[in-house]
Amino acid sequence: MSNSNKIKQSLSAKARRLFNYFLKGLLISLPIYATYRIIRGSLETLDAVLPFETIGLGFIIVISTITLLGFIGTTIITRPIIDLMDDLFSKIPLVKVIYTSIKDLIEAFVGDKKKFNKPVLVELTPGIFKPGFVTQDDLAFLGLPGLLAVYLPHSYAFSGNVFLVEKQKIKIYEGESGDLMKFIVSGGIIQNEDKNK
Repeated sequence: MSNSNKIKQSLSAKARRLFNYFLKGLLISLPIYATYRIIRGSLETLDAVLPFETIGLGFIIVISTITLLGFIGTTIITRPIIDLMDDLFSKIPLVKVIYTSIKDLIEAFVGDKKKFNKPVLVELTPGIFKPGFVTQDDLAFLGLPGLLAVYLPHSYAFSGNVFLVEKQKIKIYEGESGDLMKFIVSGGIIQNEDKNK
């Protein structure tokens, strides 16, 4: 092998090593930077609601106010007043759609009666399953008896899609709803902690 070929191979090996270092550097720095940007963006967004000179003060005030509203709503304000507010928002045409959709979605995750409590695995094609949650057991009211409504959340996002699925395509998940949701949102990375012990 000539000296020029040896030099080329040596340079190529060094370039590959440098590129691998670069990739490892990205692996270390990108999650840190992304976390920093998300936290900073959240703080700036909440600070914009109440513009103060001190960074983070608006965030603290907004979070404290929301927590106080939750406390008042569960201890002081009676149910009829909350129902009155619901009725008011539910009668305004455009507001009704936005308000009820957001309220139902939030209650489904964190309300007293969580609606994502029927975890299932939907067979998309033979041997391929997608995890989700049954939201309607019978769709006869849509003229589709025998079909179920299944909400399939997206990974790494607060969103998902509703599919109308035949019962025989659904396999009941024998586990906790919360564990399945964590599994979906994490992109399949997080496993059931109890099974790993």
